[in-house]
Amino acid sequence: MLHMMMINGAILSENHRNVLALCSLYYHPTQHMTDLDAIGRNILHQLERDGRISNTDLARKVGLSASACLRRVQEMERTGLIQGYRAVIDPAARGAAITIFVMVGLSEHLKKDAQAFEQAVAKAPEVRECHNITGSVEYLLRVEVADLTAYKAFHADILGTLSQVGSITSHICLGSPTDKRA
Repeated sequence: MLHMMMINGAILSENHRNVLALCSLYYHPTQHMTDLDAIGRNILHQLERDGRISNTDLARKVGLSASACLRRVQEMERTGLIQGYRAVIDPAARGAAITIFVMVGLSEHLKKDAQAFEQAVAKAPEVRECHNITGSVEYLLRVEVADLTAYKAFHADILGTLSQVGSITSHICLGSPTDKRA
């Protein structure tokens, strides 16, 4: 006996329902790390360690066939769990020998001021990261420059010209014993 089911006006056979059930195992429109099984978490761990690993080597390390591994990685990319791959460049090779963390407080807490500040720092090549944070200031910047003279110029010519900026506190980084950014 053929069993039928209706979804959104379409009549589906039992075989179609089985295919849908199988697909739902892999389709996660808002997939998060906590939704993954051990193999999925291991795939992400391996890719975080080496984003250039071949699919064959990745599959071997996580215990999957190459085709199954590739399907999982592509699904993670499609759902946005994997947002991209990038090269980690030595800042000194870019001429940025000093990293400075800059806490910036805005003079007004208006949306237009925050947007104007974010747009301005996005244009500054010295700003490698801009984080909107909680606490006594609104922003934490990671700034990379060649030397203190270059930072002084950034401080005066960029931050010092923004009317939205109410306070600036700079912290020179002496080293980064742990840095897992890729």
